[in-house]
Amino acid sequence: MLDAAFFRHWLTSAAALVDREAERLTQLDSPIGDADHGSNLQRGFAAVATTLEKDAPATPGAVLTLAGRQLISTVGGASGPLYGTLLRRTGKALGDAAEVSEQQFADALRTGVDAVSALGGAAPGDKTMLDALVPAVDALGESFGAARDAANEGAVATTPLQARKGRASYLGERSIGHQDPGATSSALLFDALAQTAEAGRE
Repeated sequence: MLDAAFFRHWLTSAAALVDREAERLTQLDSPIGDADHGSNLQRGFAAVATTLEKDAPATPGAVLTLAGRQLISTVGGASGPLYGTLLRRTGKALGDAAEVSEQQFADALRTGVDAVSALGGAAPGDKTMLDALVPAVDALGESFGAARDAANEGAVATTPLQARKGRASYLGERSIGHQDPGATSSALLFDALAQTAEAGRE
């Protein structure tokens, strides 16, 4: 079973990964976006880590809801509302339970991913964060490691795609050949998730 401490650890680990990879995310964003994806997420997840340190919610749902609100309030551009929606809707779907099963988390996260799709009007294949999120959630029922692998593969697979949503879509065919920064940062979330699960089993 997964408790609030697990989710705090996950998001703190995600903040550390985003901080480490911020420059790479911005480099990916530079040719097809506003060159601010890394710095925006770095600021947002640092704020999440600080908030969770000061205010430790008692349930998994409350941890994710608080983190989502923090991202929406601190991250500029499209990524704040999208990541904030992902975490908030996942948290709300988990409700007030003190502990949740891995399957309950997978089901709740799918609700969050569906909300991201509805908010951005995107689907897999559009060269967005959904190209990592959807396969990762599909694989989450198997294991956290499988979800990480699926997210990473989904992010890499955006390279030959032409963007159909977001800032990159304005470039048309010139968006082909660039890995999507949103899919790449989404894969970092699942990397942190797998690391947290592995650390808990040691």
